[in-house]
This record gives sequence, structure tokens and C-alpha cells, in this order.
Amino acid sequence: MSNAPDTVARLLADAAARIGGDSPRLDAELLLEAVLDRNPTWFRTWPEHEVAPTDIARFNTLVERRMTGHPVAHLLGHQGFWSLTLEVSDRTLIPRPDTECLVEAALDLPLPEQARVLDLGTGTGAIALALASEKPDWSVQATDAVDDAVALARRNAERLGLPVQVSRSHWFRDLASARFDLIVSNPPYIAERDHHLDQGDVRFEPASALVAGADGLDDIREIAATAPDWLRPGGWLLVEHGFDQGPAVRDLFMAAGFSKVETGRDYGSNDRYTLGRIEKGENDADG
Repeated sequence: MSNAPDTVARLLADAAARIGGDSPRLDAELLLEAVLDRNPTWFRTWPEHEVAPTDIARFNTLVERRMTGHPVAHLLGHQGFWSLTLEVSDRTLIPRPDTECLVEAALDLPLPEQARVLDLGTGTGAIALALASEKPDWSVQATDAVDDAVALARRNAERLGLPVQVSRSHWFRDLASARFDLIVSNPPYIAERDHHLDQGDVRFEPASALVAGADGLDDIREIAATAPDWLRPGGWLLVEHGFDQGPAVRDLFMAAGFSKVETGRDYGSNDRYTLGRIEKGENDADG
């Protein structure tokens, strides 16, 4: 057994070897940053810094949990999304970088300066809060069917000082009557027998935030069919989906009466979201 001191460099190398997977070094660094309350620049500057035994014990506990598959975001209790740091929990989906593509797409739409926006199935509040952070004149509302998610999104909104209204609703079913310029959603879209459910971080996330029927499209079907009744004339629907679901989602949008239907790609050049517009005159009311 080596008597070498437990330095930052040695701890990170050992942890990365134990963690394995796609990004073991990054995982190890994030965990040690949390334990030592330091940033990556400090690690690079002081690789030979010796770590106290109590901190080593805390770090090893986190590493062991990561080795069993627990997501780093759950171990840390937070996840970065857009320009925000969000509290996360095992009751909601962990925000993914590819979902930032929805935020970018929403910001590129020709919306009114004081647009009214609804984020369905908000989870941590990621999409709604990112939009509110970029567009302070927008009125942003968010919903989720899970009480714990509603509470979590409200905490994130309060901590970030962003005026997003969060309420409990299963899609549109429990909402008060209203019309929106944009409805955006990252709904469940994984098929119930998809093999990806047994891999990676999704093993530790709630099935209700992931699975949507035999083909993964049950929730998108409901959202696409119902959204026209909740959009102002000229309003847009923007929905995230699986990399192989673009054609099916476009069909659902067009069947519901949307025009300008397009599918956009994520940072890995995979189909990731579809958007469509309700033409002016489709809806009589504009509330």
C-alpha cells in the first residue's frame, strides 16, 4: 500500500479510474469541487494540495455512489442549465444540455415583446426560467402534474428572482382558461419498453418524466391535439422529442392544424424538437 500523500491530483486520478463511464474525470472533479468548495482553476493551480482526511471520506462516499450509477446532479443537488444553476431532485428530470436548443428556438420565434408563454411539464423549471431570464417583459407560466416538481420549480424561481408562475396541472387539464403566444414543453417521450431506460442516469429519474406509452408519443399526441385551443392566433407550439420521432411529431402537428411545421436539431445534429404555428384566424378568442 502506497504511503504517498492524498493530494488533489492523486484523488482525482484514483476516482476517475474507479468511476469509469463516459466522463469519469469530469465527474470526479465536480464531486471534489463540491467537497472542497473550490473551482477547476484552483485544482489546476494546486494539484499537489493535500486533502484533509474528513474531506477524503466525504469525497469517497460520493465517488462510491457515482460508481453505482447515481447521477452527479443528484449527488450535488444542482445542475447548470442555460446561464442558471438549478436545484434538482430525484422527483424530476435532470435538465440536459440539448434542451437548451428549445430555449434558443423559442427566442428566435417572431413573438410579441410582451409575449405570454406556457411551459408544460416544467420539472425543475428549466425552460421557463431560462426564457424568463432572457425576456423580462414576457409573462411566463409553468405547470407540472407532480406536486414535488411544482415546489421545486417554485424554489428555483424564488432563488433566482425570476417571476415565473408555477402551478399544478396535468398538461392543460387543470389550467384556468387562457391564451398564449407560445407553448413549450419537454414532455416524456420514451417508449415504455425502450432499452435506454435501463442505462445511465435515467435509471434514477422518475418514469413519469420519461415514459409515454408504447411508442413514446402519448403525451405529445395530447399536447399537439389540445394546444390550438390555448394558443392566440399566430401562436406557436414547441415540443422536444426523441431523435427518431421527428416525422411522427410533424404528422401530429399538421393533423392538429399547425402550419410552418419544422423539426430542429440538437448539438449532436439529432432531431430534437418540432415547432408549428396556428395561423391568424384559426382561433376566434384572444384572451
